[in-house]
Amino acid sequence: MILTSKITEIFCSIDDFCQQFLPVWNRRLIAGGKSRIKPARLSPSEVMTIQVLFHLSGVRTFKKFYTDYVCKQFRDLFPGLVSYNRFTELSGQMIVPLAIYLKTNATGECTGISFIDSTPLRVCHNRRIHSHKVFDGLAARGQCSIGWFYGFKLHLITSDSGHVVDFMLTPGNTDDRKPLRMDGFIKKLFGKLYGDKGYISKDLFDGLFAGGIHLVTKLRKNMKTNLVTPMADAIMLRKLAICETIIDQLKNIFQIEHSRHRSPKNFLTNLFSALIAYNFTEKKPILKTTYVDTNQLMLF
Repeated sequence: MILTSKITEIFCSIDDFCQQFLPVWNRRLIAGGKSRIKPARLSPSEVMTIQVLFHLSGVRTFKKFYTDYVCKQFRDLFPGLVSYNRFTELSGQMIVPLAIYLKTNATGECTGISFIDSTPLRVCHNRRIHSHKVFDGLAARGQCSIGWFYGFKLHLITSDSGHVVDFMLTPGNTDDRKPLRMDGFIKKLFGKLYGDKGYISKDLFDGLFAGGIHLVTKLRKNMKTNLVTPMADAIMLRKLAICETIIDQLKNIFQIEHSRHRSPKNFLTNLFSALIAYNFTEKKPILKTTYVDTNQLMLF
């Protein structure tokens, strides 16, 4: 189970952020009539911490984690615990703080060597697409390497040190190259960015290169080109598995993909808290590289 020291580390990081962000955010909220904001027994920092701890616990469902672990084993750490139904209401209010904390405090820095990949997030089985109403108007049908799906696409940029540099969520039918044309998605990048064949585009390459980003992709078999690939880039293209490994951990360990969502709020809070939890893991897939002078080595 999760160590108390780890819980303290996560709570202190989130609480420091909330003390700076929440007063500014509350002042900018538009008041709705004469409604009175009554403080909850659980602080926003505690709610966000519990959401992140769920993805580090290994428990498959949040209800079991909250009722069997938090309410019994962590009651001394969270003395103001509320019922499960009340906690689900409070967790739905944490979308914006979780998103801002993830973008500002829970993503890594670019090291000059980055990898990009996308993965489908299915929200239901293909046979239940026409009866699925939770994400009506938000999700879309898309195609990936293993077939058709209904849901969203998660675009991830990772570094060679195993950190998530940035992410973007799009409908399932979005082209993989579209996020790279958005300045907000690539503002932290510099150096070389490695991707698979789905990111091949001359216009995209020229645009990124003008901004100091060298996009390196694999070549399709039917492409006729006189370009040559430096040996160092050819080797790094084989290391795209580091991004796939991170995606595999996010899906199988941190549970960013399942079909039990009952609202878009629940889907987003689950995704944001999972990405935050990944940031607090100690063992991340790291690419070990050594410097080799490849100025004269070319791969045709």
